[in-house]
Amino acid sequence: MDGLQGSTALVTGASGGIGRQIAKRLSSEGVKLAISGRREDALQQLAHEISGAGGDCVPVPADLSDRDRLKGLIDDVERSVGPVDVLVNNAGVESIGAFTSYTEQELVELIDVNLTAPMLLTRAALPGMLQRGKGHVVFISSLAGKFGPAYNEPYAASKAGLIGLTQSLRAEYAGEPVGFSVICPGFTRGEGMYQRMADEGHTSNRLIGETSTEKVADAVVRAISKDVGEIVESGAPIRPMLALAQVAPGLVERVAPRFGATGIFQRAAQARGRG
Repeated sequence: MDGLQGSTALVTGASGGIGRQIAKRLSSEGVKLAISGRREDALQQLAHEISGAGGDCVPVPADLSDRDRLKGLIDDVERSVGPVDVLVNNAGVESIGAFTSYTEQELVELIDVNLTAPMLLTRAALPGMLQRGKGHVVFISSLAGKFGPAYNEPYAASKAGLIGLTQSLRAEYAGEPVGFSVICPGFTRGEGMYQRMADEGHTSNRLIGETSTEKVADAVVRAISKDVGEIVESGAPIRPMLALAQVAPGLVERVAPRFGATGIFQRAAQARGRG
């Protein structure tokens, strides 16, 4: 895209954490916003903050686990604020627990919200972007999608799916004026799962690092502006380990527990009675 000024964006999962910060950051770039999420009161508050700062923001409440509501979301947004130039698929369900502690319904709902919903929203928004000759879709994945941690199996699977989805879309539409990016945050202060873990005393360490919602939002803007396919934002030099995992997966599997992530998630799962 040739600049964000004057474009229109839909940010899902905007009622908390990363989504709030992404919406604010996009607004600071002159983007007209539709913000979506399950908590209407939080959306109204965010819209008020953005409007008070001189931005243009319309709340469009939606529960992405409701397939009927999901099907009409892009149409509702375009009726409210105009054609969607930027779609930020940020909404997601987080989980920590031993794999066998999940019910069948929990597994299905997590995949529906984290992976199926972004695919359906992208499918709905993409034809208009192609017709207008501009657009960008961002998927908020996770470092867990790059290297699945213990006690995070369904979450890691859904986030890995977003990475694969982005790669396939970039390959298929390489010659078109529409871009696709995936952002992979690590432990993120001020955001959902990790913030709750930190509040309980289950914090990261220097080897794994931690980042912030502000840095993740900056990564989103950078990805859109420069059409970057993938950005890992973890607060630590983790890419060498990810690269090594591709050429020597057995070695990394043996070394990874020393980084401490398994212990962090195990303690968090046990504290929730799901360990």
